Amino acid sequence: QVQLVESGGGLAQPGGALRLACVASGFTFEYYALAWFRQAPGKEREGVACITNNFDTYYGDSVKGRFTISRDNARNTVYLQMNGLKPDDTAVYYCAADRVKYSFGVATLNDKTWTSIDYEGWGQGTQVSVSS
Repeated sequence: QVQLVESGGGLAQPGGALRLACVASGFTFEYYALAWFRQAPGKEREGVACITNNFDTYYGDSVKGRFTISRDNARNTVYLQMNGLKPDDTAVYYCAADRVKYSFGVATLNDKTWTSIDYEGWGQGTQVSVSS
């Protein structure tokens, strides 16, 4: 069973930085794509970033150039480095994992589909608050 535990959330000033981490267990980590999503009060869930089993990365438009996703397969951990934080970044951040799947030899998770697929597992979330 996929298990994911996030950490690293907290308070930050506008323009500040935080690094989130998500530790995984219960599955073969290197076969999975990992993603970060967020949800703020009154808003729909939003895709933040994704990293595939081949280390390709995808980002939501609102965080491009500010956030960086990375993974350490030896530690079963995915990270989200958040720089240049804005008040609109305030949300609960969740990590998610999905095993790489193929249709006629082509991966089904890509830059166009990663925000809409049904992820196999989700973490409990960590709160990020940005205000002055």
